[in-house]
Amino acid sequence: MNPCRPMANDMMAEPPFQAAGCPGGVRQARYSGHQLRSAGFTLVELMIVVAIIAVLAAIALPTYTSYITKTRRTAAKGCLSEYANYMERYYTTNLRYDQDTQTTPVQNSLTLAGLDCATPQRTGNDYGYSFPSGAASVSTYTIQAVPISGSAQAKRDTLCGTLTLNQAGKRTASGTGTLDQCW
Repeated sequence: MNPCRPMANDMMAEPPFQAAGCPGGVRQARYSGHQLRSAGFTLVELMIVVAIIAVLAAIALPTYTSYITKTRRTAAKGCLSEYANYMERYYTTNLRYDQDTQTTPVQNSLTLAGLDCATPQRTGNDYGYSFPSGAASVSTYTIQAVPISGSAQAKRDTLCGTLTLNQAGKRTASGTGTLDQCW
């Protein structure tokens, strides 16, 4: 058997095929007339994959954005509840919602309360918490969570907008959504 002649299993080998004892160390391979397809992907295959990824992204991105908006809204609702608890403790101490025993208006006390839920790490980058004008009296209060102008939450959450909560637990939303959708 001549090691320099092509063998049956060399049909698929690409030249040059190294063989010991052949002149120059090269044995020529036979071809069946068809070239083998090289490993890799064609441009059409890559474009199909890119199109599939684009379709999946087009479906997933709005869903993800909606999820983030709802999560931030839920955090704001939780913070409103914390402020309502603060107001009830305030009432227990002062027997009124609008001022303390030194006649300091509650708006100042609420701002100074510095509840953790209103920090930028929690909801402070998305919502601002305040009393609507004239919303605190001796026996009533209303607290609102307003999406901060220019924030992503203000742009995306047109469904609910500003959320409010009063001393009776009544909840409202200023957006186009129903109370069940927002609260």
